[in-house]
Amino acid sequence: MTEDTSHSVRDLVRRLDKAALATALPQENGQENVSWPYASLVLVAVDHDLSPILLMSDLAEHSKAIRADNRVSLLFDGTAGLDQPLTGPRVTLMGRAEQTGDERLKIRFLARHPDAAMYASFGDFRFYRVALERAHLVGGFGKIRWLTAVELLPSPPAPALVKSEHDIVAHMNDDHADAVDLYAAKLLGLSGDGWRMTGIDGEGIDLRRRGVVARLALPTAVTGPEEARKALIALVAKARSA
Repeated sequence: MTEDTSHSVRDLVRRLDKAALATALPQENGQENVSWPYASLVLVAVDHDLSPILLMSDLAEHSKAIRADNRVSLLFDGTAGLDQPLTGPRVTLMGRAEQTGDERLKIRFLARHPDAAMYASFGDFRFYRVALERAHLVGGFGKIRWLTAVELLPSPPAPALVKSEHDIVAHMNDDHADAVDLYAAKLLGLSGDGWRMTGIDGEGIDLRRRGVVARLALPTAVTGPEEARKALIALVAKARSA
């Protein structure tokens, strides 16, 4: 397995803001002595270490299932728009879901899904973090492999960048909104203005406009705020010369 493969998996997962979540429904009275697989669509964000972040109501079937068995799978489908979807990439992340009160994870999720702020504070809603154990990649016909969590992310996230992410994102949206629009228009070929940066990690930045999300790779890997600043400036220069 090459770093190119693990990078492709990370890029696919980070480009998407929804996934199919699968859990094992707990046995109920009168049912056979089995747990039925159950899958449905969920909104998702991912942390710097690729751990999925979820927001769900206690009333959701998934929440009930996780209380009984916290093993979950998340299918990230990158085949949209293909004439033959089975030739496109899709990744299933597998791990264990646990409730989290980490404010940083809440901020990251709500930046990715701003409309969720309307109900995130309701008493029956909880945030979850999925601790990854392995992944299954199907990159097209015959392109299939398993990856361990270590293979997915060979290098741990840089603490300095994790800590400064919220400030960097807020600064770009508040003081350099024109630059964010330039990224979208000139470097990604996306229409409309009012794009917002929702996150930055060591490899790229995440953007959103209404219901559309996008990802832009950084010119070089970054580990802290100063490197991030230089990379963002370089992207502006590239956009203006495009």
